[in-house]
Amino acid sequence: MKKHQWFKQAVVVGMCTTIGLSTLMATGAGTAPVAAASVTASTGQSIVNFGKKYLGTRYQFGASTSTTRYFDCSSFTKYIFAKYGVNLPRTSVAQSKVGKAVSKSNLRVGDLVFFSSGSRANGKNVTHVAVYAGNGKILHTYGSPGVTVSDLNSGNWKRTYLKARRVL
Repeated sequence: MKKHQWFKQAVVVGMCTTIGLSTLMATGAGTAPVAAASVTASTGQSIVNFGKKYLGTRYQFGASTSTTRYFDCSSFTKYIFAKYGVNLPRTSVAQSKVGKAVSKSNLRVGDLVFFSSGSRANGKNVTHVAVYAGNGKILHTYGSPGVTVSDLNSGNWKRTYLKARRVL
């Protein structure tokens, strides 16, 4: 009979503990608030990770936003940000006007970076957009090889960098 009483008592204690912990979890009592910076940082990383699934997808200037068979730079950023609830305008010029300005030295993963490059460039006009992927890298699409990761701080991208915007 003692074993049976001990078992009943253990079940009651277990149920009370479960109910108590469930209440704490449901109300958020006893938990630290999540910092907004970590939420946006993780969203930025999620956007980059999602975009990397399209590495090698071919480039087509003026690509439709209704396909993932090919992208141009701004249809690519519009598509990958939309997956996370951020509605960007269609063109790189329009995208360069949303969010808030951020310096190159303060870039965070998920920031949009803008360039004046290619045959339409004059050194001042936005002609290309990419997503900052961290560690000096950008995720974007242009010509061949299509969606790719490039080094922001070398070659053409270093020379033609214009500005960055934070939309998260």
